[in-house]
Amino acid sequence: MNVSELIQVLKSDLIIDHSLGSDPEITGVAAIDAAKSQEISYIEGGKFAARVDTTAASALILPADEDLQQRATARGLAWLSTKEPRLLFAAAIKVFYQPFRPAPGIHPTAVIDPSVQLGEAVSVGAHVVLYPGVKIGDRTCIMANAVIYPDVEIGADTLLHANCTIHERVKIGNHCVIHSGAVIGAEGFGFVPTAQGWFKMEQSGIVVLEDGVEIGCNSAVDRPAVGETRIKTQTKLDNLVHVAHGGTIGSNCALAAQVGLAGGVTVGNNVLLGGQVGVANQAVIGDGAIATAQTGINNRVAPGEIVSGSPAVPNAVYRKVSAIYKRLPEMYEVFRKLKRG
Repeated sequence: MNVSELIQVLKSDLIIDHSLGSDPEITGVAAIDAAKSQEISYIEGGKFAARVDTTAASALILPADEDLQQRATARGLAWLSTKEPRLLFAAAIKVFYQPFRPAPGIHPTAVIDPSVQLGEAVSVGAHVVLYPGVKIGDRTCIMANAVIYPDVEIGADTLLHANCTIHERVKIGNHCVIHSGAVIGAEGFGFVPTAQGWFKMEQSGIVVLEDGVEIGCNSAVDRPAVGETRIKTQTKLDNLVHVAHGGTIGSNCALAAQVGLAGGVTVGNNVLLGGQVGVANQAVIGDGAIATAQTGINNRVAPGEIVSGSPAVPNAVYRKVSAIYKRLPEMYEVFRKLKRG
């Protein structure tokens, strides 16, 4: 489609200005350094200005920056201006790319208990196993080899990718995505020490994923001994994330790869946890807090606070300490001389 047609398809109030140039045909999207003719790309700020002068893209999504717009116009490029270039680019990707999703229907190799309730236009892939009491909402898609244990409830328009496993009594909302290899609702790590060894504490609780939750590949969300583990609306987990038994994660959170939450952790709304963040038992993280990569949280993080390091300290303190760290050998030599002196 031409750029003018793309604008109409996007119908986005994010677009605050545009220039069609020669109104080129657009056939796809690409990163600005890899873009070719007839592709659209984007940049987020003035520090990328030089790329406007060199890109082979036919159209660009730009911030509200007159210099960048003039550069693009001088090269004859079409452009769209917005306060959120990355978000508008994400919308453009959806125009040109739709991920694979099979048509509704049940593969003949699927094993489905007669008590299972399937909604309208459900897709069930090859070798899927649905145990008794399972309820699947309208237009939900279950890819090959997924296994769903008894009494699981899954809402509408949810996607379960191949080889994921949903354990008993899990409740999954609408518009969720469970990626390949993820395990939802397996037993939490519950053992009581005795003189004779470990006594297994049965995990009788459940896991609840609210609407819009996304769980990355090979992640695990465990059920507790009693009660529930809950992840609230629109929260996103990256690959290889572990959420232990009895925790609660608020709405609109994002947990990067290899984050590990111990049992009973409470995470507020709009929290960001960087890669490999570890959170100890019963810790509480307030709304809007941020933990940078490899932070170790062992107690409480105040709402809106940014923390780093292990054990976690305010990010400003961590940055000062990091600046000093590389000077420690030099400082130690000075100390030794003073001590001898």
